[in-house]
Amino acid sequence: MENDSLNVNGADSVAVDSAVATPEIQMPSAEQLGISIVAGPQGGMPAVTVGDTFEFPVTVSWSVQGSALLVVPTGYANAKGLTQVGMSQESARSVKDGKEIASITFTYKIVAGDTGDLHVPAMRFEIPTPMGQPLDLRSESVDVHVNEPFNPLPFAVGFIVAICVLLAGLWRVKRRNAAREAVAAKNAAESALRAKMLVLKQRVNTADSREWLLELESICKEYVAAKVPELAEGPAAGEASAASAVNLDALVKDGKLEGWEALVEEFAHARYGGGKRDGFENKETWKAAMNLMGISEDE
Repeated sequence: MENDSLNVNGADSVAVDSAVATPEIQMPSAEQLGISIVAGPQGGMPAVTVGDTFEFPVTVSWSVQGSALLVVPTGYANAKGLTQVGMSQESARSVKDGKEIASITFTYKIVAGDTGDLHVPAMRFEIPTPMGQPLDLRSESVDVHVNEPFNPLPFAVGFIVAICVLLAGLWRVKRRNAAREAVAAKNAAESALRAKMLVLKQRVNTADSREWLLELESICKEYVAAKVPELAEGPAAGEASAASAVNLDALVKDGKLEGWEALVEEFAHARYGGGKRDGFENKETWKAAMNLMGISEDE
């Protein structure tokens, strides 16, 4: 029994010695030591385009109080779509609320190799301590959105297409306006010729036959000059000049005024003497001229 009692006591002694030999070390937290870590630029992440190299700062700061800390980075800023290509650090001191604050800023240079919503990983640091076990620090992960590169070609093509559409629309409007003006001018000219011809109709019995025929000839010249301007001889400065430049005899001889032969012969006879004519003859001539010019007596 005594041997058993010794053995038991011996076991208890070994257990106590073992407990004393391996005490657990409780490391203080960064907050307890007044150490803070901030990741990312002030004001948030800037706009990043794929292929850009951007800077990502991580700042570790603490209250000096006569002490200095060695902060050792142990991680990299590599992640999906992001590659670290460099890193620099800068120390600084400032005074806040009457306390001197020391800080170290680690600036990581990162290349964006992909588009979309990416994440700069949590960065890790170690601070050596007298206990032999380092104090671990870890920043927060930060989101970064990477845009596709700007391609001005679609905008340039769209702009050119819009300009072409606009110019085409303006050209169509201008052409329609020109067509309307041409129709209006044609209608006005026809109305003026019709009015002159109606006045001649009223004078078939009272006017001098020679003067009447010569006046009808001038109206026919106006019609030819307005209907087919290229038949006029040489440039004309206005309607009167254009009409005076028309040579009906030459046009008939060249076959450019088919069906006008008899009417033009009457005009020539009037110019070179003429003679007395009855009113019904003038009226028949008037009807022939109306048909040749395609003028209707009624509007």
